[in-house]
Amino acid sequence: MMFRPQASPRPAAYRPAETILSLGEPFYDEVAPARFPKALLRFRNQRWAEAVGLGDLDDTAWRDHFGRFTPLPDNLPTPLALRYHGHQFRVYNPEIGDGRGFLFAQLRDGSDRLLDLGTKGSGRTPWSRFGDGRLTLKGGVREVLATEMLEALGVNTSKSFSLIETGEALDRNDEPSPTRSAVLVRLSHSHIRIGAFQRLAYFREEEAMHRLIAYVLEHLYGEPAGKDGAERLLDQVVWRTAELAASYMAAGFVHGVLNSDNINVTGESFDYGPWRFNPNWDPGFTAAYFDHAGLYAFGRQPEAIHWDAMQLAVSLRLVSDAEPLIAILESFGDRYQAAVTDALFWRLGIKRYDDRRDADLIAAIERALRSTDTPIDRFFFDWFGGIAPAGYGEAFDEVKKLLTPHTRRKPRQHPYWSDTAPCSMLIDEVESIWTAIDAHDDWRPFETKIATIRRMGEALR
Repeated sequence: MMFRPQASPRPAAYRPAETILSLGEPFYDEVAPARFPKALLRFRNQRWAEAVGLGDLDDTAWRDHFGRFTPLPDNLPTPLALRYHGHQFRVYNPEIGDGRGFLFAQLRDGSDRLLDLGTKGSGRTPWSRFGDGRLTLKGGVREVLATEMLEALGVNTSKSFSLIETGEALDRNDEPSPTRSAVLVRLSHSHIRIGAFQRLAYFREEEAMHRLIAYVLEHLYGEPAGKDGAERLLDQVVWRTAELAASYMAAGFVHGVLNSDNINVTGESFDYGPWRFNPNWDPGFTAAYFDHAGLYAFGRQPEAIHWDAMQLAVSLRLVSDAEPLIAILESFGDRYQAAVTDALFWRLGIKRYDDRRDADLIAAIERALRSTDTPIDRFFFDWFGGIAPAGYGEAFDEVKKLLTPHTRRKPRQHPYWSDTAPCSMLIDEVESIWTAIDAHDDWRPFETKIATIRRMGEALR
């Protein structure tokens, strides 16, 4: 397994798909979008719009499709709220599902991947429980910033496709209210979660479980189902989620809520709520104020994601023997170690040299970062290409020694590497960007930050 950083999107023609309809019952409910008083376009992801053949939409048509949810041509005629269960902070919840979002459309990109356009904040569904089905504008802004930064850092992430302010005043307990409302559209390589399999196991729906396994293998992995479909599905999920955990660590990212309903079976990160980037290599750093036990702290994310993969294996016992599933689960640690080495080396701009020496280098980097509180982004910026900079103390002597075989010639040809500081995304800057929008309706810091992030992404690629 190799860490595969996100590639640049390839332009493509519009190719609608409706593959989700082949699943039928009991996987989704038809729903209607909320009717919003306004549709103010705040963010449009033009490069990914071109990758799915929607780049030529003018702003009026864009608002019509992604603010009012007029169906796209030859696509899903009605939005679908997906059904699933999940463990939330290790407590099983059978009463969840798409509560403020729905699957709006499916299409293919320039790499022939099946992609979903899903929503966040589009109104109530049968799974909303006591929620209003809405999204705050601040939450939408934060999700755009998270996905842009993670994509630039090579993480397999959903893409924020559209953000439209909707003109409602929302009351929230965790931010000053009333606050502005929005609806987000995200582009994802499916919205099938581990929780979807948990729901089928809960209700003992064997035929539906086989159907979902076949759907994922065929449409998301390009494989036939076959008799060992459950085992091959778990194998795919284990290595993809191991890679996801590794990429979080290399990015210094803390998702905050790694519940089993927030883990996509393609290993694609999505659904950003209380996320944060870790200023330093602090394993105990948490993102969610309500994560009192540190269950999803920075250093515990591989453990948490492995635990979620375990819940998929438990669910697949409905249609598979335990022994092969256990053997696959036990491979997570080795796969994670390989992936985290690749991910950290990719961010450093260096290549593998020798397995044992590479492992020693990873351990030395972590020790040095932890013992000195060196900012994560600063370290990767300064040491890119394996070139040891001046100004780092004795704690980094071993790193310098072990890096010598990896040093590349002329690794810093992009102008980004001449900047005085790396591009970061720490909480104070996120709050500053939001304050400019909230207090003055000034979107310039937001737009400038996205341009800066994309420039860093070009340098890393």
